[in-house]
Amino acid sequence: MATNNTVKQFADLDLSFAANPFTKDIYLKTDEDAVKTALKHLLRTNNFERPFHPEIGTQIRSLMFENFSSAVKIAMERTIFESIEKYEPRVRLISVTVEESADINDLTINVIFTLKNSPAPITITTSISRVR
Repeated sequence: MATNNTVKQFADLDLSFAANPFTKDIYLKTDEDAVKTALKHLLRTNNFERPFHPEIGTQIRSLMFENFSSAVKIAMERTIFESIEKYEPRVRLISVTVEESADINDLTINVIFTLKNSPAPITITTSISRVR
């Protein structure tokens, strides 16, 4: 009986929609780059923002206008954790932390995870700013 020892590769379209000059195909992002981009987009998407999928997204923007306290920080980390676990099946989450920069009305979100096809931990850091 033959076994399949190939490692599953994750791929997404590069949202710059730049074309490969030789094949004229749109470039692909693979594995770590594809998942990092997908996570950043998920974190920056509000609920009800995606047509036909209003459930996808996080409540981060609505929580940003609350007085930042330990309870709000925990709520933000929980909503991020739950959204990633629910809508990004390619990752295993290790930790999610939220830090506030009150001087510039900014949140810094750190997500540590592993890909399901790789044990190496990966960290992404993204910022979300209050605009009002």
